[in-house]
Amino acid sequence: MGQSLLITLREGLEMGLVVVVVLAYLSKVGQRAYWKHALLGTAAAVAASFLVGALIFVVAGELEGRAEQVFEGSTMLTAVAVLSWMIVWMKGRAVHMQGHLQSQVQSALAVGSALGVAAIPFVAILREGVETTLFMFAAARTSTPAESSVGASLGLAGALVLSYLIYRGGKRISLRRFFNVTGVLLILSAVGLLAHGISELQDAGLVPSVVEHVWNISGVLSDERGVGEWLKGILGYNADPSLVEVVVYPLYLGTALWYFLRARPEAARVGLRPVAERVATR
Repeated sequence: MGQSLLITLREGLEMGLVVVVVLAYLSKVGQRAYWKHALLGTAAAVAASFLVGALIFVVAGELEGRAEQVFEGSTMLTAVAVLSWMIVWMKGRAVHMQGHLQSQVQSALAVGSALGVAAIPFVAILREGVETTLFMFAAARTSTPAESSVGASLGLAGALVLSYLIYRGGKRISLRRFFNVTGVLLILSAVGLLAHGISELQDAGLVPSVVEHVWNISGVLSDERGVGEWLKGILGYNADPSLVEVVVYPLYLGTALWYFLRARPEAARVGLRPVAERVATR
């Protein structure tokens, strides 16, 4: 449940920020008549994201045995790759997010294109929505359907509340701290998905174990019950990991945390905090 909540809270707020920036700018330039088009674009993107998610779950439900292991393992590794891309993107381009969105809105308004205004949140939110569905599918493989559903619902509700608070008075919310903390937690979740994905592909025979069990501490902390089972679901803990897992896990975790912590504060301070401040003083 924790992974699903974190994913939908974090990704949901990023989607909310897109809507906040677009609506706030339309209000600022006296074009509130285009609000309905922006909101329709938002609704269409959300609906399309749900359809993509449903398709992924339906396809997975039709698979069995080795095919299921390959599909689930590949999807988990894809989710990890998407997160890694997000880290790189945030370092290089997130600082310009607000200005880029406002420039797009200005261009659409200049030609009086309602479709252009609707397309701005549609494209941005659809991208975030597809990313979210990948993470949600991967996270759902490590918990029960009920836990995933509850976590996702709570995360989305929290994202909606935060987005509204940012629109009404963003100075009260430290976006820099929020994205730094949730970013680190997402990386910890991603390394867990990485471990699960490698394990699935090893079971399918696509990734060699090299050494099947480097150690086995099941007698001390089993990954099938209690704390060990919880750590397995959240962080990908394995009581008897293969050599590939032992090498890849700390390599990815160390690299991702180093890159994120070195890059993220500047992006959040320059690109995200002003969104809240300018909207609050519109």
